[in-house]
Amino acid sequence: MGLFDSVLGAVSGQLQQQGGLGNVLGGLLAADGGQGGLGGLVEKFNQAGLGTVVASWIGKGENLPISADQISSILGSDAVANVARQLGIDPAQAAGQLSQMLPGLIDQLTPNGELPQGGLGNAGDLMGMLGGLLRR
Repeated sequence: MGLFDSVLGAVSGQLQQQGGLGNVLGGLLAADGGQGGLGGLVEKFNQAGLGTVVASWIGKGENLPISADQISSILGSDAVANVARQLGIDPAQAAGQLSQMLPGLIDQLTPNGELPQGGLGNAGDLMGMLGGLLRR
């Protein structure tokens, strides 16, 4: 079982829990989340000079890695602290988990190799997409 399969398994369990990983992902990737959806997140990566990294996750081909420190820098310490609080872990662990999870997750949520027009939708739409990935 690969890392992405492990992450999806964790997501599956957490989606059932109030305040779990599902809410965190909604806050990061959904249009109604705090980061401005996937488009807003891509813009933050571009502004940080890491546009090629996030583009590799969206596009077809190998996903480039990202460090926990880079995630913290892009999302900001308040956002990482909020993720950590929701998951009940410290901010360094949250940034580390996000750095491991986001590349594969964004890759799977953009199967056509490009940003979906209109983004990934609101948190409810995103949870439906994640549920579809889990049923595969």
